[in-house]
Amino acid sequence: MAVRTREIYRSANGDRWLLARDPDTGRVFVRHEPNLPSGGQGADIEIGAFLIAADNGPEKQELLRLIGSLV
Repeated sequence: MAVRTREIYRSANGDRWLLARDPDTGRVFVRHEPNLPSGGQGADIEIGAFLIAADNGPEKQELLRLIGSLV
């Protein structure tokens, strides 16, 4: 089965951050999809690592807002 995603944040330059879940394994993670013109590599990031990263960008704030809305 395909990984299911929900967009967390899309930057002005087109980068996307998605909350993702692999239904086969139950793994939940953040998927970063860079904008196509940048040529950057996408990445799957464990939620814990994403949340403890030093930066406090809008993508992290949106994930925290989403988590807070579930409580």
